[in-house]
Order: sequence, then C-alpha cells, then structure tokens
Amino acid sequence: MKITEIETIPYAIPYDRPVKFASGEVHVAEHVLVRVHTDEGPTGIADAVPRPYTYGETQASVIGVIEQIFAPQLTGTYVFAREQVQARLHRTVGNPAAKSAIDMALWDITGQALGQSVTRLLGGYTDRMRVSHMLGFDVPERMAAEAERMRETYGITVFKVKVGRRPVRLDLDVCRVLRETLGDEAELYVDGNRGWTAAESAAALRELDTLGITLAEELCPADDVVGRRWLVSRSPVPFVADESATTPAEVTRSLLDGAATAVSVKTARTGFTQSQRVLFQCEGMGVDVVMGNQVDGRLGTVCTAAFGAAYAASSRRAGELSNFLDMSDDLLTEQLVISGGTLAVSDRPGLGVAIDEDKLARYRQDN
Repeated sequence: MKITEIETIPYAIPYDRPVKFASGEVHVAEHVLVRVHTDEGPTGIADAVPRPYTYGETQASVIGVIEQIFAPQLTGTYVFAREQVQARLHRTVGNPAAKSAIDMALWDITGQALGQSVTRLLGGYTDRMRVSHMLGFDVPERMAAEAERMRETYGITVFKVKVGRRPVRLDLDVCRVLRETLGDEAELYVDGNRGWTAAESAAALRELDTLGITLAEELCPADDVVGRRWLVSRSPVPFVADESATTPAEVTRSLLDGAATAVSVKTARTGFTQSQRVLFQCEGMGVDVVMGNQVDGRLGTVCTAAFGAAYAASSRRAGELSNFLDMSDDLLTEQLVISGGTLAVSDRPGLGVAIDEDKLARYRQDN
C-alpha cells in the first residue's frame, strides 16, 4: 500500500471563550486537517495544530511545507515503511505539527488495513485514560467555579492550573482558592509557560508546596540555563519540560542537564512514532511523563488518548484531554464522552473516528 496524496485543509472553529496563559491566548482553533490517501483505499486523518507563539508554525506554513516538501518526498512511499517516512520528514528542520499529523495519519491507515485500533498497535495497555482539565487565566472565583463544574459534570478531579502572571500573588491566590474549594482529594499541578523568572518560580514553589501540588511545568525560560538548573534542583515536585523539550534530543539534554525531571509528551508535536521514542527514553531514565495538550479539538484529543492508553508509563497520570469542551463545534461525527473522570479510547480500526463533511465544508477556509 502506497501513499498517493497528502491533502491539507485549513479550518477555523471559535472557542466559546478564549483560553489564556502566560505565552498567549487562543480565541479560535485555526488548525489544518491532514488526510493521507493511498492506492488501496484507506485514508488516514490527523489534525495539525499550529502554535505560532511557541513553535513558529501557522496554518500557511503547515500547508506550505506539506504541499511543497513533504508530499513530493512521500508520494509513492509504502505506508508501512515508517523509518523511511521519518527519515524523509526529518531532512527538514522544525515543522513539528506538520510532521506529526502525517505520522499519525499513517498510523490511522495502518490500523484500518490491519483491522486493529491504534492503541492496540502501539501497545494496548489499557482502554481508557484519566482526564486532567486545564484551567486558563481568570479570577480565582471563576476558575474555582469551572473546576467544580468539571468535577460535578464529568467526574474530573485532576486540574492543570495555568500560572506565570505578575505579580506572582495573582496565581498563588488562585491555587489557594482551588485547594479550599476542591479539598484535598483533588490533584492540582501548575504550568507557567515560561512566564516567571527562576527566583519568582522558587518563591512561588515554596507556597505551592504547602498546597500539595504534584507537578510544576515550565515555570521559567529554559534558556536561563543557570537559573533553570538552580530552580529544578530545589523543586519539591517533578519539574516538567514541555515546549523546551520538543524532540528526543532536546529531552535528552533537558534531563541530563538538570533542566527538568519529567517530560510532557504531546502527540500533536511528536506524532506517534517520535512520541514512542520520547516515552521509552523517559521510562528508561526513570522520569515521569504526562500526556499534554496543544489546545486540541476532538481529533487531537483522540490521538492523545490513543497513545496515552497504549503504555503503562503514559497512562499512569491523568492526560490533558478536555480542552475540546471549550470549542463551539467540532469536525468529528461523534461526541467524545468523559464520564467518571475518564475518556475511553476507540476499539475500532485505526483511530476509529470520521469527519463530518458538512461541518468541514462550513469551517474550512480555502473555499
């Protein structure tokens, strides 16, 4: 089975409310649907999620690199020749969202061809993931109310709290109110998106530790080399590398340099093939991983859950799988159901999902 075409479709779906954090805010999901077609019928799909303020990709750049570089290099390649595909993709530097979408679409095709779910092909450890919900910037009362609503409606008890504002007290007050509102049974961890200095982060961690947080992610810039090492060496909880560790090589450097003691794995950034390499490396070095979120829609969430559920190490912690709830609509034909704080993965071949063509026609931007 060979690749015959790689199709890119830009689309935009508004969020019901903006998602705000230290490195930016998102009002509209401006993504690219990637479809990989084959000569034997199966077509694979995945979502390319550009994050201009983090990785420098845009809808236009994703479409451009796929149409002008990746599609010509990959057309005619066997779907199962995964290492050939990876070698050709990685001749080009950067462009993680574009590369990842192609990779995940090929895994979707592989599952369809073999009659197996992607989760089973990858590892098949479990059939569901616990869900963590991300809380973006707002006043403490509204953030606490949102957390309570998520707990009451979906059974979610794990929350990722966006921090990184100044003065630092703004976010410390939020975390204290969340702990008072949710009680000790809720798990709280924080993500600074590089918003604080190392000194500000250290001061914040002293108070956050009294609130029982379980992880601290990217509180300060990774290129503050000495300050970052100093901070991580003193962190009372695992310090998570996210946007500072976007490739297996960067993960190696972060861990060996003492710039992190845990890693966020994002399939929207490393696909399934490179995410395997990151995960196995972390497992071998004895560091925690958390399945992260690129403010994904349902399709991206399906991919994150499919990978996370495949392995013991990636399913141990709750995955960030609920941001699609903030979108006003979606492209998939079926809803995703979070119940009892968990999201089940599909047991259908491939990713097990389909695109609603009417909705795609409504939201696509290239008509």
